[in-house]
Amino acid sequence: MKTTIFRISGNIIDVVSRRIFPGTIVVKDGKIQQVIPGTERYSTFLIPGLVDAHVHIESSMLVPSEFARIAVVHGTVGVVSDPHEIANVMGLPGVKFMIDNGKKVPFRFFFGAPSCVPATSFETSGTVLGINEVEEMLDWKEVFYLSEMMNFPGVLFDDTLVKAKLQAALNRHMVIDGHAPGLRGKDAEKYVGAGITTDHECYTLEEAREKASYGMKILIREGSAARNFDELLPILAEQPHMVMFCSDDKHPDELIEGHINKLVARAIQQGHDIIDVISACTLNPATHYGLDNGLLQPGDNADFIVVDSPDTMNVLETYIGGMKVAANGKTLIDPTDIIPINCFNASNVSPEDFEIEATGTKVNVIEIVDGQLVTKNSIEEATLAQGKAVSDITKDVLKMVVLNRYRPSKPAIGFVKNIGLKKGALASTVAHDSHNIIAVGSDDLSLARAIHLLIATKGGIALTDGCNDMILPLPVAGLMAIDDVHVVAEKYRKMTKEAKLLGCTLSAPYMTLSFLALLVIPELKMSDLGLFDSNKFEFIPVFTN
Repeated sequence: MKTTIFRISGNIIDVVSRRIFPGTIVVKDGKIQQVIPGTERYSTFLIPGLVDAHVHIESSMLVPSEFARIAVVHGTVGVVSDPHEIANVMGLPGVKFMIDNGKKVPFRFFFGAPSCVPATSFETSGTVLGINEVEEMLDWKEVFYLSEMMNFPGVLFDDTLVKAKLQAALNRHMVIDGHAPGLRGKDAEKYVGAGITTDHECYTLEEAREKASYGMKILIREGSAARNFDELLPILAEQPHMVMFCSDDKHPDELIEGHINKLVARAIQQGHDIIDVISACTLNPATHYGLDNGLLQPGDNADFIVVDSPDTMNVLETYIGGMKVAANGKTLIDPTDIIPINCFNASNVSPEDFEIEATGTKVNVIEIVDGQLVTKNSIEEATLAQGKAVSDITKDVLKMVVLNRYRPSKPAIGFVKNIGLKKGALASTVAHDSHNIIAVGSDDLSLARAIHLLIATKGGIALTDGCNDMILPLPVAGLMAIDDVHVVAEKYRKMTKEAKLLGCTLSAPYMTLSFLALLVIPELKMSDLGLFDSNKFEFIPVFTN
């Protein structure tokens, strides 16, 4: 094999020795051979490649190889990826699809073993992953950790299966990711004491500080739906070694604009120490998860980026294993061939299927908080027509439907507010975590029409104004497209624009819609089995009296 050697110079940001100095890096066969300090002045900076400490690649609507092609443009060289979404749809074959597709490109995918499939017993998923399946995944060489333990009630009440999954990871000396929004006090302390080491769900600074005091690493999240960065960022200055940056869920239109590099620039512009900031997305995830992403040390993998300035984080070049994978805003990674896999067997519906007989005068309504995954339970006067509860656009209370996509079933029906639609309907097969069909609409006919679009294509995101339709097909498990990121992003952008023209007031309509079925996030959500109180962890009726 031919030996490859090259040199590159600039202002080196060394997160291990915590210093910045001019110098030259010597790369030999994909490894850092030498780091030579110098005295010359340079206009560019050499920084370890960035790592997203927690992301569901499926939420980008891109397969891993396509995700990598755009992520490297922004200086991302690796992701701590939880394939929880496709696991809920396809089980172990879905996780293997993600791993195999990721191997086709030069990028560092650090996959976890999904711990909660399904996330709860109060919804219908495509499969169930028990202790045997979890242990099998933990033994795969491509798996680095146990993915987020979303079933925090199971941890608190010593559920046998939950304990077995946690112990399986601990027996293998693997870290365990957490997911416990709003958990405080003795409950949070017990959750951490079970061996769970991170949380990306903190939405107040006080919550983050408390969990950090128990020894939990805080993943500051800024995604397309949940934006907690500004609220939580002060903890970086207080406990920099306890902090990592992540996106969790990033839709394609925003991923084209930037990734973790944007968070780095924002933190530095707000006055945080440069080394602390860059460590949060390089050194800290590497040491916590035991990753092999390079940190610009002799012997490391040659994973680094060239930027004009840490203040702007404009990425000029990205290298992974010594290979240049992006330059001047363009990816140098070739696209891959993709053979879709899927699991879809939903039955057709009619507008009559969405009728709700009135059994009272007030209804429990899911109240959306834009920019947050948490929702509220709002009690509203029901709007009735011929003895049935209907959408009321004047009060911004719309009918919502969740329909089992895995077998013919009756839909679950409820109400949601703060979406803003004045006409038509939105629908999607991206509906965390079981990814059944979720839809919201101004009338029953539009709801049925939008759902029909998804059934015809066996997955995607859809929109109708009652006459004209739009759909972005997602043939891979009803979650991911097979097209180039720019094609996907442009179609997604157009659909988001059209949703807002229909009156939608949400900053990320489809991302927000996708989380309205996530039962493990307070306060009120809905699965294919009914309206669910996430605080009490039980179903509740639509009508309150």
